[in-house]
Amino acid sequence: MRSSLAPGIRLITSFSRDSWYRGFTLFLTFLFYTSYHLSRKPISIVKSELHKNCSTLIRPPNLNGTDNETWCDWAPFDQDNYQTLFGAVDNSFLVAYAVGMFFSGIFGERVPLRYYLTTGMLLSGLFTCLFGLGFYWNIHSIWYYAFVQAMNGLVQTTGWPAVVACVGNWFGKGKRGFIMGVWNSHTSVGNILGSLIAGIFVSSAWGMSFIVPGIIIASTGILCFFFLVEKPEDVGCSPPQHHEDNEKEPLLQNSSSSEEIFSSPGLSNSISSESTEEHTEAISFCGALRIPGVMEFSLCLLFAKLVSYTFLYWLPLYISNVAHFDPKEAGDMSTLFDVGGIVGGVVAGLVSDQTGGRASTCCVMLIVAAPMLFLYNHIGQYSLATTIGMLLVCGALVNGPYALITTAVSADLGTHESLSGNSRALSTVTAIIDGTGSIGAALGPLLAGVISPTGWNNVFFMLITADILACLLLSRLVYKEVRGWCGHSPRQRGFKEI
Repeated sequence: MRSSLAPGIRLITSFSRDSWYRGFTLFLTFLFYTSYHLSRKPISIVKSELHKNCSTLIRPPNLNGTDNETWCDWAPFDQDNYQTLFGAVDNSFLVAYAVGMFFSGIFGERVPLRYYLTTGMLLSGLFTCLFGLGFYWNIHSIWYYAFVQAMNGLVQTTGWPAVVACVGNWFGKGKRGFIMGVWNSHTSVGNILGSLIAGIFVSSAWGMSFIVPGIIIASTGILCFFFLVEKPEDVGCSPPQHHEDNEKEPLLQNSSSSEEIFSSPGLSNSISSESTEEHTEAISFCGALRIPGVMEFSLCLLFAKLVSYTFLYWLPLYISNVAHFDPKEAGDMSTLFDVGGIVGGVVAGLVSDQTGGRASTCCVMLIVAAPMLFLYNHIGQYSLATTIGMLLVCGALVNGPYALITTAVSADLGTHESLSGNSRALSTVTAIIDGTGSIGAALGPLLAGVISPTGWNNVFFMLITADILACLLLSRLVYKEVRGWCGHSPRQRGFKEI
């Protein structure tokens, strides 16, 4: 009877119900965080439109009483301190994001993730649109743009702890690095789409560069409300194995029984009430800090994210200034950095799964990234081919460790053996790691705004220094991993060593 089914239906029913829910959850959370990053990117594209070289443009004959060098700029970014003002706008978002992130994880453990994400995306859409409406309302106050960005930074903290916690609830440790490496490409995909969408409108009506992404993220918030499933237990699916070495739950596992995707949850999928109710108290902030490895990876991410977010906010302007591309071309070219980031995140996750060395994988990529950044600054603009190649390589090396720490490492630590089965630590641990990293994300663009008037060489020296410091902060964990590969077992003291 089954052989008479259409091939497409046979394919659909060949996968288990658990596998379909896992795949669906992975797709939804990918879409959600793509929209978060899509709404953050326009500011970096619009910068080169808010302040540009007006001498190369034809001045309208009916424009009077305006400086010849700044007539095409958008006040207040038409002054000589425009780079400082851009830095202030960036940091309004990033400082609010960094501060809010430490509290976001605590709320994320205590509020249903579906409601939390929906509210965050709707509010983020509102504030993203408000920034763009400044164009149509003819607003020229730096305080307006700084305030809107600060509020957007606060509400965007709802995203990362919630999506990582949701994915961590569905996937075990065995293939987590690779799965999350592929899944984490949402960051780069969002940056790329945000750049392309903003680039369409930047030269004609830059307000739409914000309004369209704002509408998109608000729409995905509605999608989240109707379709997100937070935990396997909510739909009668089997929870993943967090600590067994040989995980037997691949992303799309073939069904060995006659179970159909559309079947209702049965006794075969029921979960013991004792296991689901055990350890339901959310972990405290200090308790999360005591998990081995949280502090080292958090501080490492601070410097890794400093480098990544400096590129996120300043790369289009750098390309425009150094390679003399127009705003749209510079924005399009900057997406190559994110394309490299996709590859870097996948490679980092795959290598760390195979070797079991999360810290060592990050450290090697950070070591190689430092000289690559130096080379990009000195030879990256010699030709179009060189620019493309260096952007891809630097993107992979800079974003690879950043992606691995914020995904697989955060999920590993949030389900660490020392927690004795407590499943309510994922959001808090993720928020601590990403919140600390967000301090670096705020510092990077701020320092770039202060340093860039002295020359782009000094900005790159700052980035290289941050890369080296990030590498050094992982030295203790790398040493432990190397000892483990050499056959030395870690000491069992207090919390189990990572």
